[in-house]
Amino acid sequence: MPPAEADQRSREVRTALDGLLQIRRLTRGPGGGDPKAAPADWELRQPVRAVALALESGGLASSSVDASGARVATGYRVGAGDRPGTAVVEWLGPAGSGAAQEETAALGACVPALARLGWEALLYKGPRGRRFLEVEPMTG
Repeated sequence: MPPAEADQRSREVRTALDGLLQIRRLTRGPGGGDPKAAPADWELRQPVRAVALALESGGLASSSVDASGARVATGYRVGAGDRPGTAVVEWLGPAGSGAAQEETAALGACVPALARLGWEALLYKGPRGRRFLEVEPMTG
């Protein structure tokens, strides 16, 4: 991504994160505690978007595909979890990129970015030995 686009995206993510924290403050009312402590109701209805925002605002790069669907960048991919209010985070990259070898460490780096915004992430081993995070809201 060209520097100007990266700067613009960084500003957009900061604005989105500020908006998310403001929503949390408003929905918790006066004295409602730390806005980073737990996801708001709307986040629980859209956990894929909320988790992706948490990861991107934590400085982590997402994986991406080109117009033909071929993976062109190594990073996280967020998908819906099996249960409502949950998400799954995978670490993917182009063929031959070594993403599979770095997934444990890379997914481990995702955990603090999620925790700082009230998400709990557990590392699992899935089909074909690939690891992934199951993400759900922290419980008080």
